[in-house]
Amino acid sequence: MKSEESQFPEKKPQRKTIPPYMKAISGSLGGIMEASCLQPIDVIKTRLQLDRSGNYKGIIHCGTTITRSEGVRALWKGLTPFATHLTLKYTLRMGSNAMFQGAFKDSETGKISNKGRLLSGFGAGVLEALAIVTPFEVVKIRLQQQRGLSPELLKYKGPVHCARMIIREEGILGLWAGAAPTVMRNGTNQAAMFTAKNAFDVLLWKKHEGDGKVLQPWQSMISGFLAGTAGPVCTGPFDVVKTRLMAQTRDGGALKYKGMIHAIRTIYAEEGLLALWKGLLPRLMRIPPGQAIMWAVADQVTGFYERRYLRGAPL
Repeated sequence: MKSEESQFPEKKPQRKTIPPYMKAISGSLGGIMEASCLQPIDVIKTRLQLDRSGNYKGIIHCGTTITRSEGVRALWKGLTPFATHLTLKYTLRMGSNAMFQGAFKDSETGKISNKGRLLSGFGAGVLEALAIVTPFEVVKIRLQQQRGLSPELLKYKGPVHCARMIIREEGILGLWAGAAPTVMRNGTNQAAMFTAKNAFDVLLWKKHEGDGKVLQPWQSMISGFLAGTAGPVCTGPFDVVKTRLMAQTRDGGALKYKGMIHAIRTIYAEEGLLALWKGLLPRLMRIPPGQAIMWAVADQVTGFYERRYLRGAPL
């Protein structure tokens, strides 16, 4: 007769990982910090991308021109929608990526392949682009392209008024202008970013999720900075086209750009190939440092959870 142990073999302990809601919370806190620090660079990037006549000679000239003609506060134009959209975006991005990764993990080993990481990141990017990024960026860009600070001279008085005006004049879909390039930009960005961040954590610091090891903020910043560098170079044309599509209104009649492909062709024909990478330098000044700031905060939040609940837990 078989022993009781052989009849009822001991079950392997359930592998634990950081739950999606903790990833979402860590992302939201990181987004608040990033927005507060980097809004001026985003304003400069938007102005450069909308500059068709060469009014701005570069990043420094653009920043000083805005400050001199509109005041220092103009560098924080659109901060409310920018901070709100970053917070919501990172909440959705981190949470949905964790859920997608859970679906792609091997049920036996609990590990996820690089392909699974890429697909999870792309899915998270597409979801955030459609649900949050596009409408918030439409409002942000409309506010940022306005010159001056006198409310009576501005068409849009604030983010809520701007959203209402867009819906009234262009319909609800006006808030989703530029959705196609935004989806392509964010999907590609997040596929690369999540995969690269994990790779740099393992390569540089021997850090695996759930191993109980907590990175120092400077370590998270290095990994986040490096992971955030490749995306802007690869997705520059999508970002320029997104900005042009979001900024145009029907005030002057017919729209100049009919869609993503038409916009790419028009910009290339009228302004040359390099125009599709306008604003790349301020994007590189904003996105990698932004990812460094966000991951420094997010890793500390998830690190606290790991120390408290998952110390020594396998991946």
